[in-house]
Formats: sequence, structure tokens, C-alpha cells
Amino acid sequence: MSDHAVLHVKGRILVGPEDVRDELWVVDGRISYDRPTAAQDIRTVDGWALPGLVDAHCHVGLGAHGPVDRDVAEKQALTDREAGTLLIRDAGSPSDTRWADDREDLPKIIRAGRHIARTRRYIRGYAHEIEPEDLVAYVSQEARRGDGWVKLVGDWIDREVGDLAPSWPRAEVEAAIAEAHRLGARVTAHCFAENSLRDLVEAGIDCIEHATGLTEDLIPLFVERGVAIVPTLVNIATFPRLAAGGEDKFPRWSAHMRRLHERRYDTVRGAYDAGVPVFVGTDAGGTLPHGLVAAEVGELVTAGIPATEALSATTWGARRWLGRPGLDEGAPADLVVYESDPRADVRVLAAPRRIVLNGTAS
Repeated sequence: MSDHAVLHVKGRILVGPEDVRDELWVVDGRISYDRPTAAQDIRTVDGWALPGLVDAHCHVGLGAHGPVDRDVAEKQALTDREAGTLLIRDAGSPSDTRWADDREDLPKIIRAGRHIARTRRYIRGYAHEIEPEDLVAYVSQEARRGDGWVKLVGDWIDREVGDLAPSWPRAEVEAAIAEAHRLGARVTAHCFAENSLRDLVEAGIDCIEHATGLTEDLIPLFVERGVAIVPTLVNIATFPRLAAGGEDKFPRWSAHMRRLHERRYDTVRGAYDAGVPVFVGTDAGGTLPHGLVAAEVGELVTAGIPATEALSATTWGARRWLGRPGLDEGAPADLVVYESDPRADVRVLAAPRRIVLNGTAS
């Protein structure tokens, strides 16, 4: 779009779940609800407009074996953009993706730095692998390198136990989270198991990724502390395959993973019903493809979350949680236009009619 071109989006503008307007204008890359007085070129898009979707658990620059080349990372980000994901919380990457900040055609990224894991207790090539005595120092380092988030690996398989087990002692976790908060960063953690959650939440963590081990007795603690979860149900769908692959060597772990998978929808619905904030994340990167945001919203609906609330988990609510604007006056024009009302059927998210990023339509 030229400097003088104006985009006119008309139809139904979903500024909020109940705040629906008839039109907006994109002028110089920003949203306006006032008709421009002088425009040499006006282009019109019709449909149902949402704020650019949010993937709150995504990994740009990460492949199955660790960091990937820039051209691969670029393709990952472009795939997300074409799916309507215009804001990513990158929940851990060994790659430096700051170059993407200069690209007007790529989704905006909020980084959590690199994963921080216990030595030999995570996927090789992904994380800083350290011992507990170094946790505070590494959290401090990643808090300074990230965009207001730090990512811990809260549990992983312990080969001596033959099952999932917590990664960190309570005292070190408390000190590390306190350091992150002192530096103005929030902390999240990968957690599959039940027995890693209480210490992390009581230590002051802000979010839990996956949260498959969330049980009825722990849910009130999450509510009391305001801890959010990002369930990544499209990733949890892989648990049966993972369990089958580890059956011979780690039968206890395999059985545990199957149980976590079987109750996944009940876990998410129980958390939502109790008031735990739930947000959309796909866990794209590593072994999962990018562009799965519509599928994850559908999974939340399958779990029993109302469609409008599942939409909020990737639009209005998610952007508020991450401190980024939606379809606000003067905000960067990051929006997606659909053929029909996504509140009536979230499956429409899989077929964007038009994507507008930084005011440029594609």
C-alpha cells in the first residue's frame, strides 16, 4: 500500500466480543475509526474482522534438533502469518530472531529467551542445560535478553526414576522467580506432570505451559495466585505416539503420558470453569508445524470452552495479557478478515479472507 493509500475495512469489526462496529480505516499503517478527509487511493475489504491472532506458545527459529537457519525461521514466521497469527509469544528458542523485528511483513514476536533446563533433562540442542546452583544467574541472563518473559523446563523424564519428575528444588525456583520479577520479567514453565506444579506456583510463577498435570486439588491455588495456563492441546495430541515409542524402555512414563492425554479435555475445562486464565498456544517449532492456531482454538472448543472465550484466548484476552493492543484507535493495523462470524463457528479461522499486518493487506 502506498503512503497515501487507505484501507477501508467494513462489515463487522469485532473490537471486543460485544463491541462490534461497522467499519474501520487503516491510515499510515494505523487504525482509525474516523473517515479520512483526504485520501488519494481507498481500497475496501469486506467481512468479519478480528485482531491479529495470538500464538502464546510458539518457537520461531527452532527445529527438531535445535536452532535452524534464518531462511527456515523466516518460513516458519510466514506460515504463522498466513494462518492469521500476527503476534507470537516465543516460548523459548536457541536462535537469535531479533532480525525479524525489522521486517514489517513478519508477525511481532515477544521472546522468552532460551529454555532453561536441568542437565540432560530436556531435548538436546534446545536449552541451556544447567544445575540448580546456576539457575538464578541464567534466569537473570535470559530476563535481560528476552522481551519480558523467561522460560523454565519445570519437569521432564528422570531416567533413574523412569517417569516425569520435577527439575528444580523449591528454594532455587523461589530465588530465580524473584530475580526475574525484580528485573521486570514474567516466568513460565513447561510442565507435563502433577508433582512439579505446586512448588512453581507457590514460588510465584506467572504461567504454566501444557499444564496436563493440573488436578482438582491444585486448581484453587492457580486461581488464588492468578496463574495462567497455555494448554497446547495440538501438542498433547502427540502423547500416545510418544508413549508408544518409549514403552519398552520407560513403561511407567509411557503409562503416565497416556493418562495425561486421556484426561486432557477434562483438565482444561476444569481449569476454565474455575476461573484459571487459558490462552491459545500451539507449541509450533521443534517437531510440530507452524500455522496451527485455528486447530488449537478448535481444540479448546472441543474441551468445552465457549467459542467466544476460545476466540478471546487468541485475540482480545490474549493481547491484553501480553500487553499489546487490539483493534484500538491509533494501534498498528494488525487484523484478520473472515468470510463469516467466527463467534458462530471458530472453524472459519482456518480460512482467512484477508490479512492486514502493519497496515499492509495480503
